[in-house]
Amino acid sequence: MLQPKRTKFRKAFKGRIHGDAKSGTTLNQGAYGLKAMEPERITARQIEAARRAITRHIKRQGRLHIRIFPDVPVSSKPAEVRMGSGKGAPEYWVARVKPGRILFELEGVAGPLAAEAFSRAAEKLPIKVKVVARLGDTSHLGGEEA
Repeated sequence: MLQPKRTKFRKAFKGRIHGDAKSGTTLNQGAYGLKAMEPERITARQIEAARRAITRHIKRQGRLHIRIFPDVPVSSKPAEVRMGSGKGAPEYWVARVKPGRILFELEGVAGPLAAEAFSRAAEKLPIKVKVVARLGDTSHLGGEEA
């Protein structure tokens, strides 16, 4: 699973995700992409599950680009522990995703195949997403929102 090799600080604040994404909103490498429509924290496990769903459906043809990286540690305390005595240990890693951010990109595959692969990946993610195409025309993709 994805996680940073090293970080400057061991634990992070929870914070709020507000506003739209400033960068990462356009397609860079691929012809088709999966764009976030809601703000949310996406875990490394969810990214990996979506990646597996896409690669299995396209049967390893074409190329998949992952445009997000889980670099925020989320800490939690063990079950049935009393209040106080500091913050819990880091448990898992998340990526903070703002609306408009491209999550995944596909190149070298047909439009309907990419749309179906992205719809399967969307079922693994906790947010509403949209399939976008480089040409700006998503009519040939079939279903647009997942």
